[in-house]
Formats: sequence, C-alpha cells, structure tokens
Amino acid sequence: MAAYLVRRLLLLVPTLFVIMLVNFVVLQFLPGGPVEQIIAKLTGTGGAITQRITQTGAGDLGAPAPSGGGQGGQGAGPRGDYRGAQGLDPQFVAELEKQFGLDKPMGERFLIMMRNYLVFDFGDSFFRDRPVFSLILDKMPVSISLGVWSTLIIYLISIPLGVAKAVRDGSEFDAWTSGVVVVGTAVPGFLFAVFLLVVFAGGQYLDWFPLRGLVSENWHQLSLPDKVLDYFWHLVLPILALSIGGFAALTMLTKNSFMDQINQQYVTTARAKGLTERRVLYGHVFRNAMLIVIAGFPGQLIGMLFTGSVLIEVIFSLDGLGRLGFEAVFQRDYPVVLGTLYVFTLMGLVMGIVTDMTYTLIDPRIDFESREV
Repeated sequence: MAAYLVRRLLLLVPTLFVIMLVNFVVLQFLPGGPVEQIIAKLTGTGGAITQRITQTGAGDLGAPAPSGGGQGGQGAGPRGDYRGAQGLDPQFVAELEKQFGLDKPMGERFLIMMRNYLVFDFGDSFFRDRPVFSLILDKMPVSISLGVWSTLIIYLISIPLGVAKAVRDGSEFDAWTSGVVVVGTAVPGFLFAVFLLVVFAGGQYLDWFPLRGLVSENWHQLSLPDKVLDYFWHLVLPILALSIGGFAALTMLTKNSFMDQINQQYVTTARAKGLTERRVLYGHVFRNAMLIVIAGFPGQLIGMLFTGSVLIEVIFSLDGLGRLGFEAVFQRDYPVVLGTLYVFTLMGLVMGIVTDMTYTLIDPRIDFESREV
C-alpha cells in the first residue's frame, strides 16, 4: 500500500501539470481578454477620455497593475491585436500588456505561473485588487458549508433509503419512493431553489427563512447558541436545493448496488447456513455494495463544493468559490480563474487517492499491490 500511495502521489504532479497546461492554452484564444476589455471601455467613453489616455498613460488611469510580473498574465489573445485599439497610443497598449504580464511569451508565462503555484502564490486579481489566495480563503467557508452539509445529508438519507428499497423491491413502499426519486431527478436544483425562495423566503406565501446570505448582519452580537441557530437557519433552503438531485441519484445507485449483491451466490450460501437476514445484509452484502457508493463520495463532495453550487450561490446571494469562479470567467480575471482551477483540481486528485485508501478500509481484501503474472 505504501508503494502504491507513493506512485499515486508522484503521478499527481504530471496530471496536475497537464490539466493546467490545457486550460492555460485554451484561455489564450478566448476573445475579450482583460486588456481588450479595458480598451473597449475606455474608447467607448468618448474622445475626450481617449485624448486623456494618450496624454497620461496607463498608470494615472487606475488601470490594474497586478503584482508578480508575468504571473498575472495567464490568459489573453495575441499582443497588439485588440479590437477597439484604433486611435490609441500603441505605447499605452504596450503599458497595459506589461501591467497584466502579457508582454512575455506564452511558454514563459506558463512556467512562471506553475513555479509560483507550487508555493500557492496565485498572484493578484486583475479587477478586485486583492491576492487570489486571500480571495479563495474568504470564499471557502461558504462553499465548505454548502458542500459538506449537503453531502452528509444526501448520504445519510440516500443510503438507508436505497437499502430499504432494495429489501422491499416491488412493494408499495418501493413504488411511491421511486416516484419521489424520479421527481427529484427531473427537477433542476436551481429551479427548486427559486421555488423555495418564492414559497418560504418572503415571496407571495411564507416568510420563514432569510432571503440571502450565510448569516445575519448582527451575527457577531449573538450568543453562541444563537449563532449556531442563525447559521443553520440561513442554510436550510440552499442545502435543500443542492441536495435534491444528488439525493435521487445516490438512492438509486445504492438500491441497484444492493440488488446486484443480493442476487449473488454467497448471499444464498449465507442464508442457507441459517444466518439472520440482518446479518446477511449488514455483515456481508453491505460491505460489497458500499464499494461503488463510497467511490462516488469524493466526486460528490468536490462537485458540491465547487461546481454544483454555482447557481445556488447566485440565487441565494452566497459569496462562495463557485460564484467567484463564475464571475471571474465573465470578467476575464484569469489569475482568479486559474488559481481556483488549480485548487479545485488539486483537491480532486487528492480526494481520488483518499477514495482508494477508503476502499481498503471497507474491504481489506482489496490489495492495490497485487499484479497478475
């Protein structure tokens, strides 16, 4: 196991490098880069401002000046080929490119970026005037709150429900719970979120839950028990909206996994030996059936943390990592885009290794070191 773990850790480095390289190259060909956006805004304000630009230069206009030199220039089109640059002093355009770190060749910018990323130095945001790492830390509590609680609720409900459906396959209980599962699968999470807001958050019906935010404005003035209650009070609707789709999928996965194991020969043998049904299910079937369920846990958690919560964060006005990356893409804030991508990818790869370790805890018979000769 130790040798396998070392190999996985060594493989993590080139995998992360290739993923970042592909995304970095893709960003080079996206239109509307940061320099292009600034020039379009400035030229659209009229000739007087354009004249002022050419006279004062970039530094006096308050244009972003990311620290780290080439590290900041993670994505843009070819230099000097920006739409709307006509009529501007070429020297001004060159100054903007230099401020964003776009005056260096693409390969050099990528190597500088990866060197800094190894020590978690993601540079500064182009448009937020803050270090990217500081932004990620600030948004992390929201994403962790949504991801962890939603994932725990999904697993705590879906696994027992899936087992119950497998044991009662074909019964009335299985039929009506399957109807609920089908509805949960069909309803998009963001649509369910809007429904919850309208019905329970001060819409046309009830005003039971807050409309936005993770905590109330006077949260710091509350006592500890009141802080905990206020925190979960704000999380009820977002977590329900996030859980609806994952709950349905995991329930069916658990049921199908148990059904497959129940029909195996070793279950018939265990029953023939006189073991109780509970001992058969939870002493033999559960361990084998849970392998595929546990395998999806890291992906479920990472998805809830960073991707599945984007629209939920926007709808409930929660300032988390999903919303940060979403806005950064539209703003062409490339240090934020690639910085968050690096963190997400690294966590996803690490969680994959954790999954393999979990396999051996659930079923000690699994040996990753075994090889067929």
